[in-house]
Amino acid sequence: MVTEQIEFTERELLMCHDVDAPLVAGGRRCHGGFLDDGRYVSPRTKHRVPAIEAWQAHHREVFGTEILDVPLDTFGENYPNVAQARYLIEAGVPEPLIATLTRIGTVEGLGANIRLLKPGNLQPRFDDDIRGTALDHLGKGLFEAHGRDEAGFEDEAGHEDMWFAARDIAFDHPTSTVDVEAMLERLGFGPNRKGGGATDRLLPDDVSANVEAMAMLMVRVLLIEISAFRTFAWAEAWLSDVDLVAGDGAAADLVSYIRADETPHIAYLATALTEMRDRTWIGESGKKYPGTEMVGTLLDVSMAAVGPNRDEGRRATLREIEHWCDQRQNGAEILEGFHALDTEDQPAPA
Repeated sequence: MVTEQIEFTERELLMCHDVDAPLVAGGRRCHGGFLDDGRYVSPRTKHRVPAIEAWQAHHREVFGTEILDVPLDTFGENYPNVAQARYLIEAGVPEPLIATLTRIGTVEGLGANIRLLKPGNLQPRFDDDIRGTALDHLGKGLFEAHGRDEAGFEDEAGHEDMWFAARDIAFDHPTSTVDVEAMLERLGFGPNRKGGGATDRLLPDDVSANVEAMAMLMVRVLLIEISAFRTFAWAEAWLSDVDLVAGDGAAADLVSYIRADETPHIAYLATALTEMRDRTWIGESGKKYPGTEMVGTLLDVSMAAVGPNRDEGRRATLREIEHWCDQRQNGAEILEGFHALDTEDQPAPA
């Protein structure tokens, strides 16, 4: 139910529901929990979800526009697909799937850096009133809640460790026999991975560089969160197969809880970016800029990178699959069978 309240304190946006039972995975207390009827509830959503719904309704009423939407099919099919994932495990080559789950958990942990953004008072950057918006609450609980969801908070584990727990449940703690750090290095997530340093300005120099950087990060994280929904469906499909992996479906359940937790992330990011899009920006000189052009530029550049980033990810994944197949006596045969199940063009060689 949409609330008429559109102003919230940070304390309210970080509040959790009272749960009947906590979520425990791999012996560790995770965030979220279960109501007395068994339903899972995400952490820090007691007021956050109603707040997002209220901000969206308020925006539609004031501006008459819909919330930003990026279609899921923009990102294509997960690689490897479900049939290929099943095939690798059945062929005795589970390591590429272990690597993928490890990579996802690592990315989730990196996503917690969004809590480091300190937007301060954004009103001077916009000509229109931003009171009662997601935009005005980014630094008043929304970024912090997002960061806590991804990396956990205090004694409660977040998505990073929940993905690792799903991996350990499904493959019976594979890190005791598999060099996970070497896996991450091959996938580009080792200690020497390329950092996300400063990038060239895309917006007019007159526009606050800090606001541009914040908005660009929000766009990128939004696209990552949306594309992740394909990954959730992919992982749940084969992790739920009790004849394929261990855990009696517990790993797939964990992924479903993470998916539920990510939903408000997409919602608040899309809402705040919509609010920025439909408002007039004010530069350092006082010059005004249409938000449609500012957000549109950042979104266009980020969308243009989706295809190349996806291709790069596919090539890295294929290299990992080839690495492990090469260590099997019948590796060439396994790899041929794997490629036969591909439903899209094979990744181009690196």
